[in-house]
Amino acid sequence: MQRQSLSTLKNVSAQDRKMIQDIEAMLGPEPSEMGFVKNLFWGRFREDLVFPYPAESRAERAACDALLADLEAYLRDEHPVILIDQEQYIPDWCIRRLFEMGVMGMTVPKEYGGLGLGVTSYNRVLELIGRYCGSTAVMVSAHQSIGCKAIMLFGTEEQKARFLPKVAREYLSAFCLSEPNVGSDAAGQETRCVWSEEEQCYILNGEKKWITSGALAGLFTVMARQQMPDGKEKITALICTPDMEGVEVFQKNRSKTGIRGTWQARIRFTNVRVPKENLLHKEGKGLNVALTCLNYGRCTLSAGVGGAAKRAMDQSIKWVQTRYQFGRPLADFELVQQKIARMAAYTYAMDAMLYLMTGMLDRGDQDIMVETAITKVFCSEYGWKVIDDAMQLMGGEGYMTENEFERLWRDNRIHRIVEGSNEVMQSFIFAYGGKQLAEQMLAVQQAVAWDEEATPAENLLRIVRNGLNPTVLQQAIPLGAQLFLGIKPARPVIRRVHPLLTGYAERLSRLVQYHSHYVKLVSKWEREDIVTHQAQQARVADNAIRLFALSASLAKMDRQLREGAHGPAFERDRAALAHLFD
Repeated sequence: MQRQSLSTLKNVSAQDRKMIQDIEAMLGPEPSEMGFVKNLFWGRFREDLVFPYPAESRAERAACDALLADLEAYLRDEHPVILIDQEQYIPDWCIRRLFEMGVMGMTVPKEYGGLGLGVTSYNRVLELIGRYCGSTAVMVSAHQSIGCKAIMLFGTEEQKARFLPKVAREYLSAFCLSEPNVGSDAAGQETRCVWSEEEQCYILNGEKKWITSGALAGLFTVMARQQMPDGKEKITALICTPDMEGVEVFQKNRSKTGIRGTWQARIRFTNVRVPKENLLHKEGKGLNVALTCLNYGRCTLSAGVGGAAKRAMDQSIKWVQTRYQFGRPLADFELVQQKIARMAAYTYAMDAMLYLMTGMLDRGDQDIMVETAITKVFCSEYGWKVIDDAMQLMGGEGYMTENEFERLWRDNRIHRIVEGSNEVMQSFIFAYGGKQLAEQMLAVQQAVAWDEEATPAENLLRIVRNGLNPTVLQQAIPLGAQLFLGIKPARPVIRRVHPLLTGYAERLSRLVQYHSHYVKLVSKWEREDIVTHQAQQARVADNAIRLFALSASLAKMDRQLREGAHGPAFERDRAALAHLFD
């Protein structure tokens, strides 16, 4: 039985119906294979997507290890972290040094002058930078994850040959999506482009805001609204450069609470002539370009926060072991121990989620948009919690500007806002994660439910006809048993886990069963109201976030056990896993 679009829901406002239609158009057709988290909504646990936990090849890991060694020596001995924060800029010599080391082009293919490293290696580098300097981590991420990523993913061979060598070795790139009136609503672009047959170019007009490195970049990826031949308006992606006539960076930066070394520009485009060869992907496919790039940006954001959180945890552990009060080290006090245990659990889960996610990207999984959103929400929320707890353990010393905690604290607050605010991400996780299940439920309902707008004869004919359809019965009977008789779906069986972890696997299986059952019950209770009831959406999303965190952590521990991990660090990881499942 074919799923029904949610835009066919009755008793929803015209505004909400249009919003659903716009979102469906923006997301495009569903990938051919349903991703891991979407399967959780159905009550299924796709073991093959998380077991075995992904790992880099030996050659890739060795290349990344060599880069990390050089980079850490530079960050530790030369990088002016305090100056960057106080003077609110990253010196040119620092940016040049990062280009020389290959950091700024590490994901650019070797044939275009980059290092050709994978997503996992790239995020390992961002994690290291995040341990030292939040501003630098954001600059590097904005350049490679979103600034020039669109050219790597969607560019023509001519575009790649023209631009990638320069962004790998010479200049920064910037991603121009946000506008004065456009933040979370990416589809609401007011910047416009019009194709001129006479001049054979796009004429671009509009203004962009919050453009990281916009005043420093040599290349812009710009999103603009364009009217299609059928009269509909869609978003198109264009490549622009600052030397084009009509491009004006009229505000280089604004002073911020954190990540002070980064610059966020405002850029005005006035009758900018953009040649046809600078069209990225296809006309009207700009949001697909933007959302795909944001998958990578949400990973590197998580990596930077993860590095900062690990740094905060390590430093706070040293502090509580050497700081004495009431004749005892702080580490002896139970509430301090509780905070440290919580830090270890959160950082373990953050690490597990991030590198499961990057492994999925490296192997080419298509349906990962929900997973990247979940990783971003978890890492930004709990990474901030780790840093805030570290600040609490440091007491007054942590609040002083000469200590790094205060800077870590400021630098990492922004991540709950950018790359999609966490509240918007919760609604997205609910809507896109459960979309296919909701469409299937709607199809069943429309097949057998009484329609007030139809005549009794029409209703009876449709219900009898569908009631005799084996496909409808196969789906309607178990769904009805769950919704009206309270019979829960069968628990998924998790078989691939290490024998020492079977207890955790059984608990996770029960949680997946509960999650799927709860989603269906909420859909029954709320009906059309679920479209606007964000509190219910957030509750379902939080369940999905927890399930992905537990699944990733279980898969990571499974690999550690199979590889024979041992020692104090491993025992801490085992305790962290127990804390997560507690």
